[in-house]
Amino acid sequence: MPLHLLKQSLLCLMLFGIHHPAFAAKKSASTAGIVRVEMVTTQGRLVLALYTRQAPKTCANFLAYVDDHRFDGTSFYRSARRKSAPEYGFIQGGIQTDARRILPTFDHEPTTRTGILHLDATISMARRMDPGSAGGNFFITVGAIPGMDAKDEYIGYAAFGRIVGGMDTVKRILALPTGGGSEAMRGQMLAKKVIIISAKRLDGAVHPTGRVKPWLLKLPKDESRR
Repeated sequence: MPLHLLKQSLLCLMLFGIHHPAFAAKKSASTAGIVRVEMVTTQGRLVLALYTRQAPKTCANFLAYVDDHRFDGTSFYRSARRKSAPEYGFIQGGIQTDARRILPTFDHEPTTRTGILHLDATISMARRMDPGSAGGNFFITVGAIPGMDAKDEYIGYAAFGRIVGGMDTVKRILALPTGGGSEAMRGQMLAKKVIIISAKRLDGAVHPTGRVKPWLLKLPKDESRR
């Protein structure tokens, strides 16, 4: 390329290239502390944006499950629809009660600390009564659910990101037939679970825990018959 054309090309790149959407998106994702995760299910694909700076412990826990492939082969198993407006509510997924996949618990990060409220398309951690009991189960909101935010003495739930792709999949799961369950989950268990085929990072390096994966271990034939 002639020297004068090369200089013009470099000048154009300096003036316009750094403002191109592709450059802006890359810079935004890296500077905002966002890690995206792709989750492929039997109902479609989701893309999650995790806010690692605002909720570092919650995101680290979730990414440990992702990097270890602990979510692969689990499911979305709950659809909690509002009675007055069934197009809103939340879906819940993860390891459910599979103790073979569970990782150690971590400190609760309330919305009053992170600033991540339970608005539409929020991803948050499911838990028992104990605030330190969250782990391998999570939920995704359809519509805002401010009652899950921390307030005064109420610790709420630990929101840690948003759905940035695939809300049509979330809404499709929310609308699936339900039944069974007990207490708070009465009538909310999916009649047919939606399998999470895979979950993987789209940003940054993978950091597996190195822990044993007992759900992948195969029993000897003689023991499997017992």
